[in-house]
Amino acid sequence: MFVARSIAADHKDLIHDVSYDFHGRRMATCSSDQSVKVWDKSENGEWHCTASWKTHSGSVWRVTWAHPEFGQVLASCSFDRTAAVWEEIVGESNDKQRGLSHWIKRTTLVDSRTSVTDVKFAPKHMGLMLTTCSTDGVVRIYEAPDVMNLSQWSLQHEISCKLSCSCISWNPSSSRAHPPMFAVGSDDSNVTYGGKVQIYEYNENTRKYAKAETLMTVTDAVHDIAFAPNLGRSFHVLAIATKDVRIFKLVPMRKESTSTGPTKLEVQIVAQFDNHNSQVWRVSWNITSTLLASSGDDGCVRLWKANYMDNWKCTGILKGDGSPLTGSSGQPTAMSTVVGSSVQTSQNALNGMSAGRYFFPPLDPPRAGSRYGHLLPPSSLIEHCDAEPIQPQHQGLPHRLYSRALLPLPEADGQ
Repeated sequence: MFVARSIAADHKDLIHDVSYDFHGRRMATCSSDQSVKVWDKSENGEWHCTASWKTHSGSVWRVTWAHPEFGQVLASCSFDRTAAVWEEIVGESNDKQRGLSHWIKRTTLVDSRTSVTDVKFAPKHMGLMLTTCSTDGVVRIYEAPDVMNLSQWSLQHEISCKLSCSCISWNPSSSRAHPPMFAVGSDDSNVTYGGKVQIYEYNENTRKYAKAETLMTVTDAVHDIAFAPNLGRSFHVLAIATKDVRIFKLVPMRKESTSTGPTKLEVQIVAQFDNHNSQVWRVSWNITSTLLASSGDDGCVRLWKANYMDNWKCTGILKGDGSPLTGSSGQPTAMSTVVGSSVQTSQNALNGMSAGRYFFPPLDPPRAGSRYGHLLPPSSLIEHCDAEPIQPQHQGLPHRLYSRALLPLPEADGQ
């Protein structure tokens, strides 16, 4: 069952973004009140605001966490045409705030001449790199040459997309077969200009990013875009939030040995849903890329999942207050069969925030004694079935909870 918890965010205006850190134990929110708040999850599952400060002189559109390998680092972007990098510092022994943490601004990126609409850190295997996009149609990629000195950032790439940019997403694949790649979406309202999503790939020969593909079928304004985590796949999966939800498969074509251009991609649309019957504002994948969440102006969060035939279907619906939606025509009514979480739905109940934002928290910290604990999703992401759990066949063996009910194997003769 879904469990929704309300958080008294105490933002003075609309909340535009919610972002979890790598472990899903910390959360950051940003708002038109020009502030960012950091929340920590306690042992009993409650969220507490541990920091709040004014970050910009305009509405703050997005906030994002860097990988913890680089410390506790946040980036934010704003209508005031800037992006900022923040680092959490714990007070020294001779400091008045001994033992207490506080956030300090490390740098302000002022290259954009218009509103900066999105900011994302690159995958950690690329180093500490930060990407911004803005309404002037330019994507900028910055790098911190010294990860111990976050006050120094150099502008490495400046890519003109020709259309106003609204969102950006990095392909998280760390495979050597996949060069660095990102997708950028445009919210340009002119439908006569097709290709509101562009894919860019890094070229080792030119050491520049080149356009690999344009999704010409996407002609409406794009509000959010998200590459699915790549768990060894040879292809890429991209979710797009526009007037509906769309899922694309990008299959790299075999590259000729003499070719020096970007990899050609075979674009396949695998799913398209207009169940929201309104604009879709956010799409977010779970850590295993098996479940997609979307949220829209209908005030609902919808969960999408593919079966073994790669047919995507809606497996659950939540209202903005976290309660399940039942009785919808053609939609699931037994909500006990879909993924539930006390964490995922909490941000939709934030004061002053609509259901137009929805995010999956990433993994919890590795479980003690488990070598592969970092590969396990938190208990809140386990999908339960109504069927009875499996009973151990032999005494003394630990009871295990499976995500789906399984039939016990027949016992061998002679046992």
